Amino acid sequence: MKDYENAIEIEDLTKQYDGFTLQNVSFQVPKGSIMGFVGQNGAGKSTTMKAILNIVKKDSGDIRVFGLDHVRDEAEIKKHIAVVFDEVPFHDTLNGRQLSRILKGIYGEWDDALFFQYLDRFSLPAKKPIGQLSKGMKMKFQIAAALSHNANLLIMDEPTSGLDPVVRSEMLDVFMEYIQKEDHTILLSSHITSDLERIADNITFIHGGKLLLTDNKDDILYRHGIIRCTQDEAAALPEKEIVSIRLTDFTASVMVHNRSNPLYAKYTADAAPLDEILLYYVHGTREKRWRA
Repeated sequence: MKDYENAIEIEDLTKQYDGFTLQNVSFQVPKGSIMGFVGQNGAGKSTTMKAILNIVKKDSGDIRVFGLDHVRDEAEIKKHIAVVFDEVPFHDTLNGRQLSRILKGIYGEWDDALFFQYLDRFSLPAKKPIGQLSKGMKMKFQIAAALSHNANLLIMDEPTSGLDPVVRSEMLDVFMEYIQKEDHTILLSSHITSDLERIADNITFIHGGKLLLTDNKDDILYRHGIIRCTQDEAAALPEKEIVSIRLTDFTASVMVHNRSNPLYAKYTADAAPLDEILLYYVHGTREKRWRA
């Protein structure tokens, strides 16, 4: 596989369905990073991921994985990708030992010992049929398999959904360990923004099929802020500086793109967590001023 700077490069990706369009989505996932992919249900996250994998055929746009064309070089690309989706792909009658034998025949770099180390670490039974396990345990089985064949890229759709907070924290530690190898990259879809604040290097946020924000996570958190002021003061702020404004009976909370702007020197511009920043962006797609 040739050298590459970005594990994934998406440019003007468009896919149209009846009632929904993924519209001109563009972002990059740098090699050796974790990209948090955020959006409400139906925003287009799964469609984007399936387009990357060529499961969904794009209408237009360019997708490159490891610098290779995702259609022309699909077979080569998929040797180096691991995928975790919400639906478990393994047959219910299989147990861990049987699954390992099957995957060893599929993946040239399957690591049998590592797989069973993960089963032990995740407290997963090797001899119990997967169909008899809880949803959370099935998800852990998927993650164990994904991490056991030396993939350079993990694409994961809500991998910590349904896991209790303790197990979720353990999974995040595992993802951080995986990324310590410089050529390992993760594209991680999640609605749990606190998880992404903890581990993501970059954030891409889509809503209604449109890209709203893609940037370094720390830069997003550093730049954005909430100004508390009167409604008249909020109305006087330049429109281009504002994400959106939350109104109460007497005051306004204004999300701004750059809270260090000297324009706001007379106000207190508070930092905001990721989930609140994204909330203001969603409201900003509907109307700049909204009532709490």
